[in-house]
Amino acid sequence: MTGMTFAEKVLSRAGGRQVSPGDIVNAKIDVAMSHENSLLVMRAFEEMGAKEIWDTDKVIILFDHRVPANTVKTAEGHRIVRDFASKHRLPNFLDMGEGICHQVLPEKGFALPGSLIVGTDSHTTTYGAFGAFATGIGATEMAAVWATGELWLRVPETMRLRFDGELQRRVSSKDAILHVAGDLGADGADYACVEFVGDVVSKMSVASRMVLSNMSTELGAKAGVVFPDNKTEEWLSGRTIGKRNAVYSDASAEIRDEIHYDVSSLGPQIARPHRVDDVVSVEEVEGKPVDQAFIGSCTNGRFEDLREAGEVLRGRIVADSVRLIVSPASKEVYLEALDSGVLADLVRAGAVVLNPGCGPCLGAHQGLLASGERCISTTNRNFRGRMGSPDAEVYLASPATVAASALKGEIADPREV
Repeated sequence: MTGMTFAEKVLSRAGGRQVSPGDIVNAKIDVAMSHENSLLVMRAFEEMGAKEIWDTDKVIILFDHRVPANTVKTAEGHRIVRDFASKHRLPNFLDMGEGICHQVLPEKGFALPGSLIVGTDSHTTTYGAFGAFATGIGATEMAAVWATGELWLRVPETMRLRFDGELQRRVSSKDAILHVAGDLGADGADYACVEFVGDVVSKMSVASRMVLSNMSTELGAKAGVVFPDNKTEEWLSGRTIGKRNAVYSDASAEIRDEIHYDVSSLGPQIARPHRVDDVVSVEEVEGKPVDQAFIGSCTNGRFEDLREAGEVLRGRIVADSVRLIVSPASKEVYLEALDSGVLADLVRAGAVVLNPGCGPCLGAHQGLLASGERCISTTNRNFRGRMGSPDAEVYLASPATVAASALKGEIADPREV
């Protein structure tokens, strides 16, 4: 008898019947997350005539993209959402200051193994690092979830990415996933549930695994998962508010593809503008001057990322020509970096530290790029106009590579610093 994949098991449980890839399931949602775009969800919710949230304990709303408010329009939107959260007595409304949704939800214990999580943000896939099936949805879909607690989903096929070998010093999970993006392309895992497996993944910290699941959406994936282990259990211990029910694929389950990567010889990777899948080794772009360097985002704004950058920059000063901006992913990360002295190292090196949040990543108000400027960033997207002027350029890289580049004033190999 053929076994079942992780995706099939989670969606079978959520839908109340056994399913296979291609099936449409009316799935019961475990957690529903929205950020500032809750304003759009609210409008759709009210337009459909809904009056009550199906389960207030399962709805999380927070502000992270435009905090503090960058315009009067944003401030008015924040006020409307605050009033809505108060009216519906939402216990999990988190105002500005907590940080990025994809970091805060796991910290608050909402990302449970085996759970089905939806969010009005494409990088909701991040929660797959904890063994959840997590995917991004639109505002209208979320309005239906708020009203009913259910959503139609098509069961995805499964793609397995196996990483073997050992990552070199100053080479990280960001380099690994950028390499995969360059190899498979932006649609290489189209609507698949991507399973990240192998010895390299097992050795990774939870924070590093979050980078893989976060950027699975840049491969076109519906979800990206790392199966829970002792590291997952240790990270979640004391945080979770629900029962942990780890789900794994059966050995005999049918999958679409399994691709192996030996990362032993992998060096720092760079995604060139204006595509995430235009990826080359750092040597191919080394020496290009940069005007701005950014360390942060839901991809690489965690403590280990700031610590790595701090190790590169400690006792040194960034180039006069570079604006180095750092944005911790959450208040918890901010405090850990503060208490450990990492933020002091970064500030002494010349960094400007922002409040916890999305920061320059979305190009709304912090760290905007001018025409003709070049930025090297730890974010997940480098589309034209993403971080400011459509005539600016964004190169994606790891925290170590960004720090080394800030130091030299040009794209640099962190292994040489």
